Amino acid sequence: MNDTNNKLGSQEASLKNLGLENLGHVYRDLSTPALYEEAIRRYEGAMSHLGPFVIRTGQYTGRLPKDKFLVREPSSENKISWGKINRPLDAEKFEALKYRLCAYLQGKDIYIENCFAGADEHHRLPICFISECATAALFARTMFLHEVNSENVAQLLPEFTVVHVPHFHADPEIDGTHSEAFVVIHFGKKLILIGGTAYMGEIKKSIFTVMNYLLPQMGVMAMHCSANFGESEEDVAIFFGLSGTGKTTLSADPKRILIGDDEHGWSDSGVFNFGCVAQFVGKRG
Repeated sequence: MNDTNNKLGSQEASLKNLGLENLGHVYRDLSTPALYEEAIRRYEGAMSHLGPFVIRTGQYTGRLPKDKFLVREPSSENKISWGKINRPLDAEKFEALKYRLCAYLQGKDIYIENCFAGADEHHRLPICFISECATAALFARTMFLHEVNSENVAQLLPEFTVVHVPHFHADPEIDGTHSEAFVVIHFGKKLILIGGTAYMGEIKKSIFTVMNYLLPQMGVMAMHCSANFGESEEDVAIFFGLSGTGKTTLSADPKRILIGDDEHGWSDSGVFNFGCVAQFVGKRG
């Protein structure tokens, strides 16, 4: 068996380890133009004037804080401040939900994108993103860094996996969720399940939650902010504020260079972006 077959076999084994079997066609690390074509072919949205792709997210047009859960499990239980924000879900409920989700995906086509959260090579997080929607894969590819070398992509070992299934709905009575929509993070299994909502912000925020959990344990400050820099390496400006208070607008200074518009880490070597809606992902130190 040659190297290519070995890599594909390893990737198939990874899907089976997740419980994803009997799938339809598996599209791996498609380019941006190819994802555009897939999204249009599947009637997931429409291309508007000058190129932006427009979709409807259905009944949910924003994040759902009451539908986000962290699995209560030994590796992270004592590192989380449990309460109304960090809502627990039993490990048994998680496994049952995952089993039903995997059963739902049998026979369906999926899209896989391998990417990184974090512009700093010393603190970036390799992610495997799996979705039933080409538009969601396109969002992940745009939001986060992706490896341009195809040989390197085939050898990436993700530290976290996101399974995004917006057309699968939870049953609160069975699954212990708040509603049919859910975002569940299992730090022990390094797995995120998202379902019942097509709002793309849940993808972004779930990865940021993971970074906010991991980085402080490495001595890196995680921040909800935008950031830019001037002519010198030490001329870095950070803009803090709640969502919608103008961070992106203030950081888009024509006389300065944007680092990122949403969430960042501050390490001993500088300020770096986790993933950027405003299309530039960088680091300054």
